[in-house]
Amino acid sequence: MVGWGYAKENGPATWASLYPIAAGRRQSPIDIKNDACRTNCNLSKVRAVYSGIKVSEVSNSGHSWKAQVAGGSSSLKGGPLGNDEYVLEQFHCHWGKTNDTGSEHTVNGRCYPAELHLVHWNKSKFSSFAEAASADGGLAVLGMFLAIGGEHIEMNKVCKLLPFILHKGQAITVTEPVNPAAFIPKNGSYWTYDGSLTTPPCYESVTWIVYEMPIEVSQKQLDTFRSMKSYHPCEGCPKDELAGALVENYRPPCPLCDRVVRVFKDTMEEE
Repeated sequence: MVGWGYAKENGPATWASLYPIAAGRRQSPIDIKNDACRTNCNLSKVRAVYSGIKVSEVSNSGHSWKAQVAGGSSSLKGGPLGNDEYVLEQFHCHWGKTNDTGSEHTVNGRCYPAELHLVHWNKSKFSSFAEAASADGGLAVLGMFLAIGGEHIEMNKVCKLLPFILHKGQAITVTEPVNPAAFIPKNGSYWTYDGSLTTPPCYESVTWIVYEMPIEVSQKQLDTFRSMKSYHPCEGCPKDELAGALVENYRPPCPLCDRVVRVFKDTMEEE
């Protein structure tokens, strides 16, 4: 087996053989069942502040596109995060081959076409992302469902670069400022639980904050994601069911085990 991936031969069902924690009891994603969620009056709205964010590059990891943050200031506080402050490290996406699948988290069994993850690390307790990534309470990830609708202006800044990084290992410098706050839904209602990275090594270090309200992207934007390839130009195209297409790059829901999903309801009036 050549590394982990999303085809049958190296997909999520096989990860625990290389990364035993992937069979743990705090794995992500999960299916969020509204009836089983617990409303918690101690939860508050999450406060995400991004100023002058500099994305150094967008790269094709062979598993997704990833936007690496290398400048500016960010602060994620509140909600389930206690008194700790988290800073943005990178953001990336998961999507399906069609609009019927793609999101990692599901809601009452329902999939969205894609899911965006803003990955933050705990700067109150750790000195680097690398140190925080495997530690309890080290990471906080904002998860946003993507639904088909109007074109997303901020996402376009990523989409227009993807044709230049079609293959695994390719990267392109980003010259335009990107505002991650534009990816956060106007309504702040969210689900939260203790979980893991959804890709190997699947460390159980993540406080998940999954927004209830999806954000819209256009069909064209999502099709741009799907045009990417999961292999390097010097490699032969994989002879598996995905045939080298970078699609279906999501992990199916994992057992909830004894965890409780808490819910925060934002009572703001819709504009």
